[in-house]
Amino acid sequence: MAARIESPTETRPAGDSRRRPAAKAAPIRVLLADRHPVVISGLERIFSDDPRFRVVAVAADGERFVEAVDRLSFHVGVVGWIMPYLDGRGVLQALRDRTQAPRIVIYADDPSPDVPGQAMALGAAGFCSNSAPAGALLETVAAVADGRMVFPYLDVRTLDTDPFVSLTQRERELLSLLRAGRPAANIAADLGISVNTVKFHLKNLYGKLGVHNRTQAVNAYLSAQVDGGRMPIPAQQQPALPATTRRAAERR
Repeated sequence: MAARIESPTETRPAGDSRRRPAAKAAPIRVLLADRHPVVISGLERIFSDDPRFRVVAVAADGERFVEAVDRLSFHVGVVGWIMPYLDGRGVLQALRDRTQAPRIVIYADDPSPDVPGQAMALGAAGFCSNSAPAGALLETVAAVADGRMVFPYLDVRTLDTDPFVSLTQRERELLSLLRAGRPAANIAADLGISVNTVKFHLKNLYGKLGVHNRTQAVNAYLSAQVDGGRMPIPAQQQPALPATTRRAAERR
């Protein structure tokens, strides 16, 4: 008699105790952004050594992180707070109105008491100090990927309300160029970014200052100077490197 071959789809007898192996969980896809190459390298190693995670890309600044959001699929972004061109605050502002945005964990130096609160208010899902053990960051990202929020104790009443203090480096550059009367196309060429990116930064700048256009933004800056405000923009900025030279240097 020929041997009977069981079909893969055939129902097993009720008493058969054999079990199919459980499906392996897909790794948590992570994108890293920080201004320090050493930090990025360390984070890549930490996450790559844990099979729960997969690093899909890294970014040296917030602008490149936001660009990667449009191109790549990932679950959690681990983002530094202080970065060139677009910092952690700017990244959160760029993503807060997106319905399909990845969840963000801010990974930063031991902060002033208001940084975790600002990150939470802007839509971050977690905060982890870079002085914490590596395992703390891994567990924070895993919890955030699972839909939870992870923050240290904070008092949101301590947040700084001076809008000029919250401006990013890029927004300060833009305000300086607005004062000089530069149109958006020329600002884009000066900074080596697209006109759409300039418009995005201007929208954030206007929102922080509570204004609606460039004239109001410049007037707010001048009023802050007259009233003794803490606007951290010098009256005359040093000439910047040409945009193409600056970008090439950053990528080395």
